[in-house]
Amino acid sequence: MAEGNIQVQRGRRTGRRTGGGTTPRTLLPLRRVSSHLSNSISCWYCDFKSSVFNEPLFQFGRKYFRWLRIWFSIGMGFSLTTLIGVTLIILLESARALNLYNGIPWLNNILNGSIFGSYSSLYNITVADIGYMCISSIISVSIHELGHALSATSEGIQIEYTAVFLAVLFPGALVAFNDDLLQMIPRVATLRIYCAGIWHNAALCLVCALTLFLLPFIVYPLYSHGESLMVLDVSRKSPLYGHLSPGDIITMLDGAHVHTTKEWMDISYFLEKQKSQTNKGYCVPNLEIAGSKNPEIMDNKFICPNDLTLFTTISCNSRTNETDHQQTKEHIYCFPAKGVLGEKKCGDGWGNLVKDDGNCLCTDDESCSSPIHMTGVTWVEITFSRHECENKENKCGGSFVFVGDIISMARSIRVTNYQSRWFYGVVCVPVVVEKLLVNIFHVSLMLALLNSLPVYYLDGESILEVALCCFSSLTPRIRELVVRSCLVGGTLICCLLISRILFLVISY
Repeated sequence: MAEGNIQVQRGRRTGRRTGGGTTPRTLLPLRRVSSHLSNSISCWYCDFKSSVFNEPLFQFGRKYFRWLRIWFSIGMGFSLTTLIGVTLIILLESARALNLYNGIPWLNNILNGSIFGSYSSLYNITVADIGYMCISSIISVSIHELGHALSATSEGIQIEYTAVFLAVLFPGALVAFNDDLLQMIPRVATLRIYCAGIWHNAALCLVCALTLFLLPFIVYPLYSHGESLMVLDVSRKSPLYGHLSPGDIITMLDGAHVHTTKEWMDISYFLEKQKSQTNKGYCVPNLEIAGSKNPEIMDNKFICPNDLTLFTTISCNSRTNETDHQQTKEHIYCFPAKGVLGEKKCGDGWGNLVKDDGNCLCTDDESCSSPIHMTGVTWVEITFSRHECENKENKCGGSFVFVGDIISMARSIRVTNYQSRWFYGVVCVPVVVEKLLVNIFHVSLMLALLNSLPVYYLDGESILEVALCCFSSLTPRIRELVVRSCLVGGTLICCLLISRILFLVISY
């Protein structure tokens, strides 16, 4: 995870107050800092320092100092509130991890969903995903450090230098100021500087969320959105490889129309939960049933040879379960799954697709046949069309049956809500923008939360120190003891929670 931080340079210069009237006071005269900055290189840490942006940022901060101070004052209140809130959540999670209490249900759902939702495809990470993460980290860290720099210049403090670094495998950035100058300004101004990074990351999250919401309207002239799903990629390890191809349009999943990627996953989870509670039947001609193969019995279980599937005849409108399928051999037969496609549907497992009006849709020459549900296996019918010929009269696409783990199947392909209105397969622009915005949102959110924690070497350490200095009733000794206790406890708890999250992700 990319990290942002402020570094203060101690005892290098003494500052003086200047300025008056409508001009913000300047604690350090504006001049070009020497470009001879020493860069650090070691086996575990390296950085690159630069003073190129010092003058432009200082000039901008002096010009718009009033507006910037209002902006960062709002951010200070937000950051302090976030620090308190995140700290309480960490304490509650620590107590839950130690089995001291069961936790808050809605908070547990959010945390579990964010962990497993983000890492459910951990082992399907591609080179492109790594690229998205790197770009997102660079943007998030840059916005974070820009907040510190603008807040400092609005208070009349010139930047010593900016730097990017790589600590072990974690990239980051920092903005360095002179500590003597920070001691000369009011504590509220110092808090504004330290809280600016968190505030900018929160603002970046809001911008990403709004852009994601407005993206379908922005690209509307060129791309449709939410009409159906387009397949972007089908890996060779996917059970749908050979059945679906990039550019195919998925229209229905088990008779339910699918418009978005969220619906695709929601329906998959619903079908997984309902697989043993409903019956999906097909009106199969009795002549075909008579010509079907009989199942074999092995270990008191019916088994079909080759690629055939176990079917059993059921009543059109009666609900049966897995135990009801273990009837006599005369009611169970082996039949190819693709052989029932195109037949009329019956049973109670099709939702609104089949009207339950008490009348059977099958004729006297047909029987309502349902596949027998096996443990861990779901029967799903997928309907699709070919994008390049969807407006032609000849047959494009069709339906096929998937029998297996539906959740793994749903995650094994990449789909998008966008379709090009003019050029077949050209959906890269909104897909790339959407993916990048989602990654920036998550990285920026994580950066804001991490820096809100009372942890060593992060913004939370500086914010905590300055905030406690505002309480004049605390003696320096007690203040130092409180700061050190919070930092040691916060760092230890965060390390334990991160280790626990990593363990859960790997186990998942």
